[in-house]
Amino acid sequence: MPTDVIKAKNYLLSLGIHGEIPMGSERMEMRKRQLSGQQEAVAGVTVTAPAQQGQAGQGQRASNACCFCWCCCCSCSCLTVRNEDREDRNRRDSYDIKAEGTTDCEESPKPTVDEVRLWGQSFDKLMLCPAGRSAFRQFLRTEFSEENMLFWLACEEFNKETNKSVIEEKARLIYEDYISILSPKEVSLDSRVREVINRNMLEPTSHTFDDAQLQIYTLMQRDSYPRFINSPVYKTLLKSVSEQSPES
Repeated sequence: MPTDVIKAKNYLLSLGIHGEIPMGSERMEMRKRQLSGQQEAVAGVTVTAPAQQGQAGQGQRASNACCFCWCCCCSCSCLTVRNEDREDRNRRDSYDIKAEGTTDCEESPKPTVDEVRLWGQSFDKLMLCPAGRSAFRQFLRTEFSEENMLFWLACEEFNKETNKSVIEEKARLIYEDYISILSPKEVSLDSRVREVINRNMLEPTSHTFDDAQLQIYTLMQRDSYPRFINSPVYKTLLKSVSEQSPES
């Protein structure tokens, strides 16, 4: 028996495999069966793989469709709402800056002694003077009632508007900022005036807040103005302009 056959037989025995090693045609037949089995296995894998890929593709398409649907129906809608809210906030912030900057930022000459003295004699004189409004507003801020001046200033600007679409937009902003009970800057108005405003808001005009503006003006005149005249804010200002006056 050839040496290589003996070595192969001993190797098979060491692996626990018993029997004669196939020779000649037997070996060829075994090789054919092995090749046939390998081809069948490969064919099975080839057939199974496309089916699995098809299922995976369908699942992926379904997943993508779900994602696409979510993106279009939910995400884009949410983005639209957020963009609209952002634009609305920007418009409101811009309008607030205009109203709040009317006094602090408006250019006005330094008040004279006579003007400051007139403030102490007439609330109307005080409110007609930009410097007077600014000083009074600073005092209202210390009393946590600055919203009264802001509302009055917003109404003053609103009353000058003539464009219908702008009037409707500004009316809504003023209502949300100063009339709504949910606003932190809500002004104090009686029920009659609120009812008038609610009716006017159905078709806003430049006179929608006239009654409310007058009521807040009267409130500042009767309540806050007397305290302002007796406050250190006014007295210090009067003393300062008196010392700088050439007449002194």
